[in-house]
Amino acid sequence: MTTIERRGFMLVLSSPSGAGKTTLSRLLMQNDGNLVMSVSSTTRKPRPAEVHGKDYYFIDEAEFEQKIDEKFFFEYAEVFGNYYGTPRSKVENSIAEGKDVLFDIDWQGTRRLTSKARDDIVSIFILPPSMEELERRLRSRGQDEDDVIKRRMARAKDEISHWNEYDYVIINTDVDASLQNILYILKAERLKRTRRHSLPDFINELMK
Repeated sequence: MTTIERRGFMLVLSSPSGAGKTTLSRLLMQNDGNLVMSVSSTTRKPRPAEVHGKDYYFIDEAEFEQKIDEKFFFEYAEVFGNYYGTPRSKVENSIAEGKDVLFDIDWQGTRRLTSKARDDIVSIFILPPSMEELERRLRSRGQDEDDVIKRRMARAKDEISHWNEYDYVIINTDVDASLQNILYILKAERLKRTRRHSLPDFINELMK
């Protein structure tokens, strides 16, 4: 079997809180062996069962701001009073090795990534089937107080307004169907001519 080497890319999933991007990210990692998860740094407190270095790098605000000054992050944003940022070196190394890096970030982070590395970005926005269903999912998690849920719902419309900045949009009515659609996108993006950097050498051999 002929192997064509390629450059990896950044697969970005964004959605309003509760629309399903974290669930879909977890399922993608289970179903695709060539994906590595981008682990963000954050100043927010860990939730129950979250593990430092696996779910997030939990650091304080002073350390985060120092890393901003050091240009440690590929992108960063402030959300609900907490910083979130993507370490640069691990992402760049993975892409160079032909690995695809999965991001679970909001539209602000996506916009910053896109401004710096548009050719290496594949972005997908996840929509809920309705605002009523979005609120039901938020409440069913049992993680947030009522005032936090209200803030998340108020923020959701602003987040959704950025849907047209993304390459693909998926309405997450059914998780399994949404997962399959993302896997189809992955397969197609991996076959793009511009990412398969050893293809010219293969063509030259064919033409000899």
